[in-house]
Amino acid sequence: MSNLQVSSVTKSYGAKKLFEDVSVNFTPGKRYGLTGPNGAGKSTFMKILAGDLQPDTGGSVSRPEKTSVLRQDQFGYEDVRVLDVVMRGAKKLWAAMAEKEALLALPEITDEQGSHLGELEMIIGEEDGYVAESNAGALLVGLGIPTSAHDGLMRELPGGLKLRVLLAQALFGKPQVLLLDEPTNNLDLDSIRWLEGFLCNYEGVLITISHDRHFLNAICTHIADIDYNTIILYTGGYDDMVEAKSQVRSRIEAENADRSKKIAQLQDFVARFGAGTRASQVQSRKKQIEKLQVTALKRSNIERPYIQILVKKPSGKQTLTIEGLTKRWPEVTICENFSTLVTKGEKVAIVGGNGVGKTTLCRLLAGELAPDAGKIEWGKDVSIGYIAQDHGDAIAKNTTIDDWLHSHDTNAYLQDIRGLLGKMLFKGEEGQKSTEVLSGGETVRMMFARLMLTQPNVLVLDEPTNHLDLESIVALGEALVKYEGTAFVVTHDRNLIETFANHMFIFEPGGGLIDFRGSYEDYLAQKDAAVPAKKKTR
Repeated sequence: MSNLQVSSVTKSYGAKKLFEDVSVNFTPGKRYGLTGPNGAGKSTFMKILAGDLQPDTGGSVSRPEKTSVLRQDQFGYEDVRVLDVVMRGAKKLWAAMAEKEALLALPEITDEQGSHLGELEMIIGEEDGYVAESNAGALLVGLGIPTSAHDGLMRELPGGLKLRVLLAQALFGKPQVLLLDEPTNNLDLDSIRWLEGFLCNYEGVLITISHDRHFLNAICTHIADIDYNTIILYTGGYDDMVEAKSQVRSRIEAENADRSKKIAQLQDFVARFGAGTRASQVQSRKKQIEKLQVTALKRSNIERPYIQILVKKPSGKQTLTIEGLTKRWPEVTICENFSTLVTKGEKVAIVGGNGVGKTTLCRLLAGELAPDAGKIEWGKDVSIGYIAQDHGDAIAKNTTIDDWLHSHDTNAYLQDIRGLLGKMLFKGEEGQKSTEVLSGGETVRMMFARLMLTQPNVLVLDEPTNHLDLESIVALGEALVKYEGTAFVVTHDRNLIETFANHMFIFEPGGGLIDFRGSYEDYLAQKDAAVPAKKKTR
């Protein structure tokens, strides 16, 4: 059995029901994106699929033996060789290899142990054990981990690379089912492109949760959407699901409107002739009314914020001038002699691998760091709205959401602040919630509420999509397109980049900061076109 079968699964937490009586058959060769807003139950459903969480009484999940799950315990293998961590993803192979090694370490072995050793060799051969290290190494390289790190210990890797090793572990060993929760976290754009290609060639059952819209569109053959307390399957990628979902709802609404109109006409007839001589006709109309039931539309659990960042006062035309900018850390040169001009209204995406200096560049732009050489000159009347990647220190403790926002504009009325918070999905009296108990998503939405309140003419946003669901990321992309100021945004979200950016700062592998005027698609086309030319010169 290579299908993953879900039968009559229900899961509730207290009075909140996430999904009810769900039955789904996930089949090989199909790649499913598991979608739904924050709090809908995506991670809960994924844990049920993985066997880490049990459904409520009566439900069951049947899964193949070789089911692989992306784990997030980045500190669980600190004293283990990186290649060995990857190979542990093939549990049967790893167990056979470990047992073989233990037998061979014995001073002598019995005939029975010798026979068992032969059985282990067969298992190792069947599981591609003799090329396991090279296969594991290829996965690591594809995910951006250099060969120099493969024989080292996990403790020697930074956190972001440890998570990549765990992703390689999940991919290793040709699993029948792959369960990947946010596999693009901590991946740069090149690694995401590699992963997309790998998964598109995967022949088993793939189920993934991702807030990366481009990734879902690129790899998914189906979307399993958690909404209306159930799971509905749609054919195609994320955008296909959104369109199909909208069409279904629009069709039902149109049918309901026609039925309501017809019911009103029949009720008018009944009211006019109910007491007269046309009793048979009246009864006939009553029966028609009973049959013309309006389809009840369940309330969707999807909630979308409304992000609209206005500009209080426009900046000068020449918004930013950089001349000869140089910044170095002991372990890496961020940029050297970098110069550019950014004019009012340009939307700049800052992209590159992990650890190359994107956050450092944001801090330079925000004035938190000084360059080693060169200058950063902001134009006339520039006001900067900055969201740092690590924004914990930006939010005061021992205060409320209302008071924190009011501190950034003491002239703002409470109703205006509450209005902004409502647009960012803070309901009722949630403005009185303490800033110390906010979730990651709430914190980010509060930071955007601050931008909407202060109305800066320049945005510097470092990984603003962290902790946001897909609906919120779409809302952010639309807001950036409509924003009349100038924006600098660090992100690995391909769809977001393609939505808003018309100017690129690109950190290239091996060093160097490129100033590219155009879209990311233009950059990739230029980059891909240059590859054959390079090969010819070798």
